[in-house]
Amino acid sequence: SEGRLSLGRNILIAYMPWEGYNFEDAILVSEKLVREDTFTSIHISEQECEARDTKLGPEEITCDIPNIGEGSLSNLDERGIVRIGAEVESGDILVGKVTPKGETDLGPEERLLRAIFGEKAREIRDTSLRVPHGEKGKVIDVKVFSRENNDELPPGVNQLVKVFIAQKRKISEGDKISGRHGNKGVIAKILPEADMPFMSDGTPIEIVLNPLGVPSRMNVGQILEVHLGWVAKTLGLRVITPIFNGAREEEIEQSLSEAGLPEDGKIILYDGRTGRPFDLKVTVGYSYILKLAHLVADKIHARSTGPYSLVTQQPLGGKAQFGGQRFGEMEVWALEGYGAAYNLQELLTIKSDDVLGRIKTYEAIVKGEGIPVPGMPESFKVLIKELRSLSLDVQILNAQGKEVDVREDIDSKDEINENLMKEIT
Repeated sequence: SEGRLSLGRNILIAYMPWEGYNFEDAILVSEKLVREDTFTSIHISEQECEARDTKLGPEEITCDIPNIGEGSLSNLDERGIVRIGAEVESGDILVGKVTPKGETDLGPEERLLRAIFGEKAREIRDTSLRVPHGEKGKVIDVKVFSRENNDELPPGVNQLVKVFIAQKRKISEGDKISGRHGNKGVIAKILPEADMPFMSDGTPIEIVLNPLGVPSRMNVGQILEVHLGWVAKTLGLRVITPIFNGAREEEIEQSLSEAGLPEDGKIILYDGRTGRPFDLKVTVGYSYILKLAHLVADKIHARSTGPYSLVTQQPLGGKAQFGGQRFGEMEVWALEGYGAAYNLQELLTIKSDDVLGRIKTYEAIVKGEGIPVPGMPESFKVLIKELRSLSLDVQILNAQGKEVDVREDIDSKDEINENLMKEIT
């Protein structure tokens, strides 16, 4: 503002512990900051859709998409591109696109139709651009680039559509905020304004930081900033202090006296819940606080079922791949230490890479039967194959001394799947 970079806001701060909610760099925040949109930010994400030339023919951007109901197409215009101003949620279509498919891509229903009627089903499949998982917002702009308009496009691309989605995000628990002195932390609780500690004139504190975050880190500048900020707010000044030649302690004390504030910058605060004063005086003042880009909405992730790695057959990792939670060596040791054998067996087999066990478990749940005994994890088979590639013939013997075949039992997998489909239908 006024030609200066303004990334944050000056906020009323108190340094005191509060019921353990600001333990270990956690931060307690007043609901006032949420209500007044003090740290509300707008985030714009860009989604791209390319229509390419394929071996079976060109991809086409259209609103005529197979097996999609009218409701899902309501936000699209006649070209098959989402309208500006549309409110979209995860899974909604942004750009309708169809791709030619070969014989091998036919699904079981289409094969059945072809067998009965002898006709060719529509030989295209839906490859539309959709809103990514966990995102939502309002479409604020759409840009279309094509060869007809002489736009520069990568080789093999006939048309490129960019959709810009804006989302308003209020500050929430789990978001990361910071001061000027590396005093960063995560919001642990957003407290009603009435419950926040308040000053003798009734002014409620806006953010409560933990004093234990200062001594060991030796960033005492944040305390001096709080004192100077309080002076500046009271006297209506703007304080500009150079980094290594800033205001000295005596000058800050003198400024506090001039503003009619306590020289030590500390006052008695009152508990907003009971109205009683806290035992000791508390450092209070104004400090510059920024909202950082690490937002909980971008990081929160959960999965029931999803994609698996082709080699290890274990769930993929990371939010972008819609992966599972990693249960690493140290976590395994923790469960071993507590003797949680059944939990551990589930995690290492049917919840991860026991391919046959996954299918049998699903079948048992559908039929209402007990969960079967887990089998051999795929990762163990991979280990044996890797050892064999090093010319080490590792064999697994059963109790009778006969070799156990570790090859994947494809037939039984397909058989179980077929039986399961029959049971369900």
